[in-house]
Amino acid sequence: MLPSTDIVEFYTSQRSVTSAETKAQAAAASAPRKREVFPAWSVIEEAKKEAVREYNVASQKAQAKTGKIEPWTTKYYAACTFGGMLACGLTHTAVTPLDLIKCRRQVDPKLYQSNIQAFSKIRGAEGLRGVFTGWSPTFFGYSAQGAFKYGGYEFFKKFYSDLVGPENATRYKTGVYLTASASAEFIADVALCPFEAVKVRMQTTIPPDIRGTFSGVSDVLSKEGWSGLYKGLYPLWGRQIPYTMMKFASFETIVEAIYNYLPGHKSDYNKGAQTAVAFSGGYLAGILCAVVSHPADVMVSKLNANRMPGEAFGAAMNRIYADIGFRGLWNGLPVRIVMIGTLTGLQWMIYDSFKIFMGLPTTGGPSNEQKK
Repeated sequence: MLPSTDIVEFYTSQRSVTSAETKAQAAAASAPRKREVFPAWSVIEEAKKEAVREYNVASQKAQAKTGKIEPWTTKYYAACTFGGMLACGLTHTAVTPLDLIKCRRQVDPKLYQSNIQAFSKIRGAEGLRGVFTGWSPTFFGYSAQGAFKYGGYEFFKKFYSDLVGPENATRYKTGVYLTASASAEFIADVALCPFEAVKVRMQTTIPPDIRGTFSGVSDVLSKEGWSGLYKGLYPLWGRQIPYTMMKFASFETIVEAIYNYLPGHKSDYNKGAQTAVAFSGGYLAGILCAVVSHPADVMVSKLNANRMPGEAFGAAMNRIYADIGFRGLWNGLPVRIVMIGTLTGLQWMIYDSFKIFMGLPTTGGPSNEQKK
């Protein structure tokens, strides 16, 4: 008895399916395995997520420990003071090699032909340690200055705003920024000046006759008294007060313009976007700062290095200007633009990042979130 036609067709179709599946599996096995596209990116993303998570945990712990910080309170000014200390101390110390080259070229324009040659010669003659000559007085001096500068600015901005009233404070806000920043810098430079005097002597004497920050302060005090540490105060004010006025007023104006240009309100943007705006505004403000304050910066370096004992301030200024002329006041400007632009951008980014870390709003932006 023969099988029916239906049974034959069924088994034939089953063999065909099995054969097709076997061929497909064999082809898949023999084909090269497709690699994961850019697997490193997944590692980076995971690391970023972990870093963000750790940052948020640390931020929450800090905020829980300090409690809620209300604007314009003692806690608020203390937080701003600490943020300013971090912003200025760390950034100025990081660019010590650029500052070293700038100071040496200001004091002796013929010493190096270019910044690259200067770095190469210092590295070859003095080693890596020599490239960072002056980092210690820079760190201590600019940490103190940053604390008084940023903390003082926040205090004086509120003080002058209350003094003129809300309506005038909004109408003449640039005047408030300028006055507040000038007042804060006036005090900050008194803290900076002794360290600046030691730093300049350390950087412009080859080889340096001062090796340590506080031993340098003691040495100058023993030989010249307090006048030796503060003989550069007037030109320091002349350099730093216009610099800081431009730094804060232009930053506030630029940041407000950026947020007015962007769609939505400042509060619509996350922490990363707000710190990016802070860096951009700070970098642009820093370029303006460098140009405005550079002649006084040259004079500070010259006075600290070349002022004679007992020489009157005005006489020293006239002697130095007669020697270098107007053109000499602009020695080292290109490197200072790079240094100050980067420096100011990073300072605002660090400062506003710390404010975010402590649960505070970042600096600048449209008043009352009003868009033009």
